[in-house]
Amino acid sequence: MKALTDQVQLRHGAVLQNRIVQSPMLTNSGDREYVTQDTLDYYGARSQSAAMVIVEYTSVSKNGGPSRSWADDRTQLAIFDDSFKPGMTKLATALKKDGHKAILQLVHSGREANYAPQMGRTAEVPSAMDFAWVNYPLHELTEEEVWGIVKDFGRATKRAIECGFDGVEIHGANHYLIQEFFSAYSNKRTDYWGGSLEKRMNFPLEVVKEVLRVVKKAAPADFIVGYRISPEEIHDTVGYTWHESTQLIRAITDQFDLDYIHLSMPQYNGKPADSDKTFAELFAPAIGDQAKEMIVGNLMTEEDMQDALKQTDLVALARATLMDPQIGLKIAEGRGDEILHEISPAQVKAAHLTPGLVSIFSDPKMEPHLPGRESIYSLHEGVELGEDVIKNGTGSSYNLEDFDD
Repeated sequence: MKALTDQVQLRHGAVLQNRIVQSPMLTNSGDREYVTQDTLDYYGARSQSAAMVIVEYTSVSKNGGPSRSWADDRTQLAIFDDSFKPGMTKLATALKKDGHKAILQLVHSGREANYAPQMGRTAEVPSAMDFAWVNYPLHELTEEEVWGIVKDFGRATKRAIECGFDGVEIHGANHYLIQEFFSAYSNKRTDYWGGSLEKRMNFPLEVVKEVLRVVKKAAPADFIVGYRISPEEIHDTVGYTWHESTQLIRAITDQFDLDYIHLSMPQYNGKPADSDKTFAELFAPAIGDQAKEMIVGNLMTEEDMQDALKQTDLVALARATLMDPQIGLKIAEGRGDEILHEISPAQVKAAHLTPGLVSIFSDPKMEPHLPGRESIYSLHEGVELGEDVIKNGTGSSYNLEDFDD
């Protein structure tokens, strides 16, 4: 029987001290996309939150972000050129100081790069079309530009290696560019990059191929590579269901030696409308025996994690680590009864929440929220984030999938 405290060896040799992972969560701590002291303090406080900490989605291309940003000093992070490496090196070092693994999540935000126009950039998409929640110009990528972004993922991977990260996670979820290419709703192309299910798979497959090409050339043998996916894209429109996304994951795991597949979900035991099985159960055959399965979604207690472990290899925590950045350590030491399950003004300080996170979670409109949030309403900066930031176009709040996840 699997236990949360089991050591886990990934397929290329990396060893995790337990089965707990910190899921990537946007901190809005970047200053014009660069790592700040707030970033370092936040992640440094979480070096014992889990056996593996995945750093929030980081832009691989100049036009690939910022997403969910609302001010120059509240931006998403980036790594699209070498000027970002000094800060990222400090970040990797801060996370690894207690012997756990540091993973950098790589993304191109596509149409969700809401702050890119504020920085004189262009938000890029597979197909030019109107999205009701987007109030800024969108640029349809040419075939050559798409290939350039594929290369950007490779270049970002090389920088992550040079900065000392133990691995990278390819962000193919949460309505960002990789998912936009896979979605029949947002991809209307008829070239190599779209026109059929198989062609809509080409962009994610080419990105994985390029990342692994760089890893095999430049990284240590035990360097970790994972892929994150949203099991379904079903809202007012249907981009894909689990029937298509399991085919994509099977294609990825058949062709490439990934260490893990990360299912991005609002509820860890969620099920599709047409099955009695959970998404974790449905994806397991496509993932296979070599790559590990990781699930996330509203895992707030040790009991939740133990329940989730019945159907997966790794459990990923999000909001729980905001309230208690030592949650993984406490579980590993048998001190689960000491886990903090509510936020408070004192814990905001002790947990080193960034000013951006305080702005978000002290907002009474924020969902999903932190238990105990009423106690920190007085800390709200009074910033009106605006509909383009609060809504992600899927009917969910600020960025549901980046927080729980």
